[in-house]
Amino acid sequence: MSKLIPPHGGKGLTCCLLEGAELDAEKKKAEGLTKIPISPREKGDLIMMGIGGFSPLTGFMTKADWKGVCDKFLMADGTFWPIPVTLSASKEEAAGINEGDEIALYDPEDDEIMATMKVTEKYEMTEADKKYECEKVYMGEGTPTAEEFWKIAKDDHPGVQMVMEQKDVNLAGPVKVLSEGEYPTRYAGVYMRPAESRKRFEERGWSEVAALQLRNPMHRSHEYLCKIAVEVCDGVYIHSLVGNLKPGDIPAGVRVKCIDALVKNYFVEKNVIQGGYPLDMRYAGPREGLLHATFRQNYGCSRMIIGRDHAGVGDFYGMFEAQTIFDKIPAPEGEGKALLCTPLKIDWTFYCYKCDGMASLRTCPHEKEDRVLLSGTMLRKMLSEGGELPDHFGRDEVVAILREYYEGLTEKVEIKLHGAATGKE
Repeated sequence: MSKLIPPHGGKGLTCCLLEGAELDAEKKKAEGLTKIPISPREKGDLIMMGIGGFSPLTGFMTKADWKGVCDKFLMADGTFWPIPVTLSASKEEAAGINEGDEIALYDPEDDEIMATMKVTEKYEMTEADKKYECEKVYMGEGTPTAEEFWKIAKDDHPGVQMVMEQKDVNLAGPVKVLSEGEYPTRYAGVYMRPAESRKRFEERGWSEVAALQLRNPMHRSHEYLCKIAVEVCDGVYIHSLVGNLKPGDIPAGVRVKCIDALVKNYFVEKNVIQGGYPLDMRYAGPREGLLHATFRQNYGCSRMIIGRDHAGVGDFYGMFEAQTIFDKIPAPEGEGKALLCTPLKIDWTFYCYKCDGMASLRTCPHEKEDRVLLSGTMLRKMLSEGGELPDHFGRDEVVAILREYYEGLTEKVEIKLHGAATGKE
């Protein structure tokens, strides 16, 4: 019997990905169905449902699920879930679709049918509904009023832009996933299904596993967070996003190389496993921290490392709001309905010249000028502008990989700094 944390939802890993003869038959049937184009975010959500990463979800959410998740972090059946997982279609696309119909979900970028879906409900998403979702899911303590939030969110918050650009009708229903897209081949050896990560943890005899979420290259602060977790858990799963990011973020392939260099040179390799998952970032800060813990539970992780400004963007969230939100969520009764993966809360970390090493606000008594404040955003900005990095900002092996990447860019994206990146907050 496994010593690992059980998957979320109490139903084991709910995998919607078809294989073998069943897959071949469904692909053939899909060619004759009405095709609905999907966004990159919806594609990632589909794949996660396919491989069990979003257990217990087996389809896109109903209106009752959507409302319950926005308001109470609970789906209609009372299971904890922090962020809506929905599929949108235009009014024209939805007009010919009735409840009970089967449709094909089509990725226009790669010209591939990703899934079939039985539509159990379709419901309108007005602009007011979309704004409601944004305020419930994306508005944090950094913008205390809705008026302040909307002054900047439409231009500066990529997650809000994603929601507001959704089409006007949501389609709900169970899916049969036909493909994992490019991920198994493009990120071979890194991309893993939850069943695969669980198998690797069990082979190493791990039971208490901490997950490190990465969307930036792994700098010294990430390394330190990881090493704290290694001290208190059996192992750490360095789990990097390999889906889409916002302009200016560093591509997954470059980040994977950086992690490889760090693990090889600065970790006891038997205590660390690197993996990748196929979602797009939503930049939902605290709510996304909860989502990260929810699907890491499915991957076999019992702890989620939550540091400063987890999954944040700009100054929309309080520095440690993604930690405190774990203390405010409901704990529904019923097998598997509550979130079991708990946060490993770690304070702001940095290199301190006087301490002569990595430290945190809980351990270092010195002044701000004695510290090298580490931030993925700051790292990207300095490298993109060809600037010199302060001593101890990053490992030489990682900086060399990143410099090579930036020197090869023909187009540069301006990278905005915010309070968390500069250390002003």
